[in-house]
Amino acid sequence: MRHWGGPSDRRGYHHGNLKEALVEAARRFIAERGLLGFTLVEAAKLVGVTPAALYRHFRGREDLVAEVAFRGFTQLAERLARALAGSGTPLERFTRMGEAYLDFAEKEPGYYAAMFSARPADENPPDGAAPPDSAFGLLVDALKKTFPDGFGSVDPRFVALEVWALSHGIAMLDAAGQLPRGPGLPTKHDLLRAGVLALVHGATAPKR
Repeated sequence: MRHWGGPSDRRGYHHGNLKEALVEAARRFIAERGLLGFTLVEAAKLVGVTPAALYRHFRGREDLVAEVAFRGFTQLAERLARALAGSGTPLERFTRMGEAYLDFAEKEPGYYAAMFSARPADENPPDGAAPPDSAFGLLVDALKKTFPDGFGSVDPRFVALEVWALSHGIAMLDAAGQLPRGPGLPTKHDLLRAGVLALVHGATAPKR
């Protein structure tokens, strides 16, 4: 793991850009140290301002982490949308959507950890940020287009939640280094594809 946070890592900001600098600092701290691995004082120091300056934009540390989370959901939704807009059959595009999800979790650990941190249920999203259900809505729509015959009596949203839970579980196991690797073993993308097909076939199978 690369250590950072010294003077050479400071990010100066222009007038009016302090909020963006703080969000980036928090994202980097979370990626390197985890959700609880930094304080507001450290975030302020990294961007070269006093801690009091942070309160011009955020009520506190949790507010800053929430902003990082909603930025992450916005970026994830954009990447999923690009995957769905590509060429190929609906199933191929849906598969690429899953790959995009796993790649985002791997390459953006700061965003990803913040996105799934515990926050109060009544907390309002930051102004202009995409809510978490934007990504979920894309997933539901993609399932409907990929499997137009539906899932019998099963609500597509239920299947979508199962697919999301599977994707999240694989992403977390991969990040923790807990996915077995070696000759003949499936990659995380193989696991996701097989799992999604199993979920879909299970939902569409005739009920006895």
